[in-house]
Amino acid sequence: MSKSSESVQAFSVKRAEVEFHNFAALGELERALSVYHHENVNRGMIIRNHADFIGPMTPFLEVGANAGHTSYMLANEFGQGGFALDISADALKQGRALMDHWNLTNAPVRIAGDAARLPFRDGSLRFVMTYQTLSQFMDIEKIFLEIKRVLAPGGVFLLAEEPLLRKLSLRLYRAPYYNLMKPWEKKLFDWGLLGYLVKDVIGAHQEESFGIRQNHSMYLQDWDALINKHFAAREYELFVPERGWGERVVKQNAGSSWKAAHLLGGTLAAICRKAGELPAHFPDLSNYEAYLRCPDCSGDFRRETNGDLTCTACGYAAPLEDGTHTVIASAERTELYPGDRADIIDMSLEGHEKKLGSGWYDIQGSGGAQYRWVGGEATAKLRQVHTMPQRLRLRGHIHKLSFDHAKAVRIEAVVNGQSLGVHEYTRPDLFVYERDVPGTAEYDVVIRSTPTFRCPPDQRDLAVSISTVRLIPRE
Repeated sequence: MSKSSESVQAFSVKRAEVEFHNFAALGELERALSVYHHENVNRGMIIRNHADFIGPMTPFLEVGANAGHTSYMLANEFGQGGFALDISADALKQGRALMDHWNLTNAPVRIAGDAARLPFRDGSLRFVMTYQTLSQFMDIEKIFLEIKRVLAPGGVFLLAEEPLLRKLSLRLYRAPYYNLMKPWEKKLFDWGLLGYLVKDVIGAHQEESFGIRQNHSMYLQDWDALINKHFAAREYELFVPERGWGERVVKQNAGSSWKAAHLLGGTLAAICRKAGELPAHFPDLSNYEAYLRCPDCSGDFRRETNGDLTCTACGYAAPLEDGTHTVIASAERTELYPGDRADIIDMSLEGHEKKLGSGWYDIQGSGGAQYRWVGGEATAKLRQVHTMPQRLRLRGHIHKLSFDHAKAVRIEAVVNGQSLGVHEYTRPDLFVYERDVPGTAEYDVVIRSTPTFRCPPDQRDLAVSISTVRLIPRE
């Protein structure tokens, strides 16, 4: 990766996003579908509120689409055609489940790609939308420039659910989601006081702990300045929190929604028009390759009879897999989607069990959300693939029952007889444990965790569940 790309978003963050979306996109099916439906109701309302400003949306692109649920809404509820793009191909492949459960007939074209290097031609799209996406990049303006590049003159960019930095906060720590809060945090949240203590939007802690960096450094006036710098016209909607009396009093006395957003934060929806006149025609979406460009050389794509994409200039290939093309620069694609490799144990991949030793229970879960419970200790073996310095990365979940027996869960990894250290976790949630490891050809890994618990009638001693054990390059 170039230093320029790294400054926008570190490769470790891209890896974390791929893992997180693969694991979480539809890991809890009913809960995920409920969340996606709720998001679509709110997002659809914003689009309708600004329909005259937006106009027709075909061809559209959603950047950071996750499973693509909002793109499916545009394709079915609004009758528009376009593309759903996310760094995670595995998340996009879950679109088939959305179509089945929601009885949908139309689907967007699904492209796994990098928002910092969109695989689309200049000026090719009428409408681009992002939700909860821009704040995952350290240099938001570079993403603006990339979206502006692919928008046609006169095209519209909708960004929404982006956090506004609040003036009134001590910024002491990142708060988890409400269901993971401790009793005192829930009480302060319900009174509207927790926001005066924490750094940013509620729930950012989960993604941060997973390795997905959050850029919550933009006040409302910063967003406004950036938008006015790059777009000729805009319309805004501000969503300012009013959780309990602690925020309600300030909001009611702020004098304006703009001032309230400056003091209390919240989220921004902005609908931005690029300067110029829209083209009279856009290519037929049945030939969607006409919109795309090669991520390696920016050449044109040819679509083969089997649906695969091939670059006519350099030969780059993007096979059609479960309805999704992965169109990411070759060097990054190899590391983001390594498959079953000697330095990776991914419970969602067939054959992973050959690298497991003792202490593992039967596989559970489905899709990318497969995992194995361990008791107090489990062993595994990894082998070196890269010669560069490595880190051990464990990914898993800590159950709430662990905290019926202790105030903290302790996880330790031992590699080739050497302890990498103990980390304590104080909340039930997804967790990531990372430590540097010495350079060697083989790694005998021991995972230790306390406390253990039982969940009758299950008589197993359970500690934590593990979904991935792998080596990653140090950065």
